[in-house]
Amino acid sequence: MGKLMRLISMAPLFLLLCLPFAFGGHDYNQALSKSILFFEAQRSGYLPHNQRVTWRANSGLNDGKASGVDLVGGYYDAGDNVKFGLPMAFTVTMMSWSIIEYRKQMAANGELGHAMEAVKWGTDYFIKAHPQPYVLYGEVGDGNSDHYCWQRPEDMTTDRHAYKIDPSNPGSDLAGETAAAMAAASIVFRRSNPAYSRELLRHAYQLFEFADKYRGKYDSSVTVAQKYYRSISGYNDELLWAAAWLYQASNNKYYLNYLAKNGDSMGGTGWAMTEFGWDVKYAGVQTLVAKFLMQGKAGHHTPVFEKYRQKAEYFMCSLIGKGSRNIQKTPGGLIYRQRWNNMQFVTSASFLATVYSDYLTSYRGSLKCAAGNVAPSELLSFAKSQVDYLLGDNPRATSYMVGYGNNYPRQVHHRGSSIVSIKVNPKFVACRQGYATWYTRKASDPNVLTGALVGGPDAYDNFADERDNYEQTEPATYNNAPLLGILARLAGGHGGYNQLLPVVAPVPNPVIAKPKPAPKPKRTPTPASSSSPITINQKMTTSWNHKGKTYYRYSTVVTNKSYKTLKALKLSISKLYGPIWGLTKSGNSYGFPEWLNSLPAGKSLEFVYIHAASPADVSVSSYNIA
Repeated sequence: MGKLMRLISMAPLFLLLCLPFAFGGHDYNQALSKSILFFEAQRSGYLPHNQRVTWRANSGLNDGKASGVDLVGGYYDAGDNVKFGLPMAFTVTMMSWSIIEYRKQMAANGELGHAMEAVKWGTDYFIKAHPQPYVLYGEVGDGNSDHYCWQRPEDMTTDRHAYKIDPSNPGSDLAGETAAAMAAASIVFRRSNPAYSRELLRHAYQLFEFADKYRGKYDSSVTVAQKYYRSISGYNDELLWAAAWLYQASNNKYYLNYLAKNGDSMGGTGWAMTEFGWDVKYAGVQTLVAKFLMQGKAGHHTPVFEKYRQKAEYFMCSLIGKGSRNIQKTPGGLIYRQRWNNMQFVTSASFLATVYSDYLTSYRGSLKCAAGNVAPSELLSFAKSQVDYLLGDNPRATSYMVGYGNNYPRQVHHRGSSIVSIKVNPKFVACRQGYATWYTRKASDPNVLTGALVGGPDAYDNFADERDNYEQTEPATYNNAPLLGILARLAGGHGGYNQLLPVVAPVPNPVIAKPKPAPKPKRTPTPASSSSPITINQKMTTSWNHKGKTYYRYSTVVTNKSYKTLKALKLSISKLYGPIWGLTKSGNSYGFPEWLNSLPAGKSLEFVYIHAASPADVSVSSYNIA
């Protein structure tokens, strides 16, 4: 459990101890598979028929019943049996972001389906927890009674009271993070389950409006959370975070304008951070807004979005030791933020470094640090060094992922794994009996909590594998969630990354009246044969001025108007004077992007380019209709 009884230091730490870049030769595919498996061990509710963690069974089957609402399902946050809404929502957001960026790599590893199931287990619960537009249940159970007992989730006798926020008891941080989770997940399911995607987006719209309209900290309403998941950073970061995800999910300019209008007043352009996690979202917001800027979406908001980007780069530079103030690291090179569950900050920061590296590579830019310009590859190398450390390349030669490697934690601070499975011995384990019989037992856990990333070592790389050492041996879902994306990226190698590509799948239409979508600009057709089964339409989506020069972002949509599948498309593009995204160049022509082999009947492909001139000339050179 997070229980972060800390004050956020908005000023970075000074100490930086460097370690040469390590090549551990790790099996990132295996680590990815195991890290996803951990989420199945954390499931609450009725377990599905394809449950792979077989030592677990159904639990929490009456959650919400006393409040007249069905709250069965969701995730236990860590080694306990409480369902905390804020870290659960952040977990789902980060799992979704991992899939959005590295879907192709997860699919190649055969883990995309499992990752999407992990997201859906959370969003199915959030749908239940949001029964009305301005009502959200944010916790089931309470940490105080839960910590008094050491029981399997299947045996729980602790209080399962459900706590909610509403207009009289607001919680903008909780509602905002849940809106972000729903919006991000809506992108994940857009292609495979469009109806579910639209439902998630509808909840996200409502939750954002709730968060923004009725402002307040959730732990002032759900006071039992204060001791465990206090929102020390407040709710402004979550409001910006939710707006960024809603813009990415909907393309609705209302949310882009919200980021621009509130960037200064809510701290998005002001806070220079060295921390990112379930409480503090600023670095994540700044990274997403920098992405929008690099995609050419900022328009007249470019000056304020540039300030977001500067703060994003402050964060990145501090990670690699080339900023004006740098983060602390252990002698072995691991990010060190705090004694209690430090690993959560390692994975979250490393994820941002990974995606920002790919954004910059796509943009063909460099990272601007106090020490000078830095190649994007340095960010990815840094993230790799952190992952290699946690997988075993460290002074103790210990893997901090349970079940990975030969030397990993065996006495994890986790009720379910430390007590014999109910399927092996169904005898009831009472509240205090669990402490007497199982908690104090100096032996390996009877159930291996495969894939769990524990809290990790101290500031000097020391670690004690003891069940009562909860600061170091307790795992958490939000430790693992960002790790999914990094592992998928590292497993995928170094070729073919272009994270600024537009999404081919159509964006679902907004399903509520407010906020209203921006009017669509008119499309300008590019000349093509009237008898051709392929149409090409171009439009200018935005423009901006940089150093006295006006740049334009053009979107081009190629549509297959025939009744058969379009293959082997070759486009001729002339009068192009800038970068292009969404096509693969082959000689003097352009073809489908490498992840797309054909275009079904009636479907469209979009690509974009940026230059300081009129639209390029785009025409069809050749194609096959099959």
